[in-house]
Amino acid sequence: MTIPDLGSGLLDVIARTAIVYLAILVLLRVAGKREVGQLSMLDFVLVLLIANGVQNAMVGDNVTLAGGVAAALTLVALDRGLGMLRDRSPRIRRVVEGEPRLLVRHGTVLRRAMREESVTHAELLAALREHGLVRVEDVELAVLETTGAISVIPRPDSGGSWGQPGG
Repeated sequence: MTIPDLGSGLLDVIARTAIVYLAILVLLRVAGKREVGQLSMLDFVLVLLIANGVQNAMVGDNVTLAGGVAAALTLVALDRGLGMLRDRSPRIRRVVEGEPRLLVRHGTVLRRAMREESVTHAELLAALREHGLVRVEDVELAVLETTGAISVIPRPDSGGSWGQPGG
């Protein structure tokens, strides 16, 4: 199967950019949730290299100012349009962002969920510490949110700062 090589006119740049945007969106969605502000060095390098690698795929031989502006406008329009659709449709929101995923229930780590979401034990422990907890056994629920952040709800009987007078 051969993929047709789109030309480099402005309409071609728009089509190429839209295809690359959607392809990268799917790739990143499949790769899993990770909070943008907490990208590891490996994640950051990956994002930089992807950006560099897809640049020519978007503009082709069109290195004109108009081609660059067309690509940028297309990216912004797709982002805004998809954002509006996501905000209006729970179904599209689930497809684009996924759903929260339970990582700990009643003090027990759900290893399959951790593995499938590519969350390490060290990342989970860091999230617990951010919430004032040290032991997984003190967690009622830990949830990987669609943003990539981990929300933690302590067990009422955990002895942690939550649920104690003055805590």
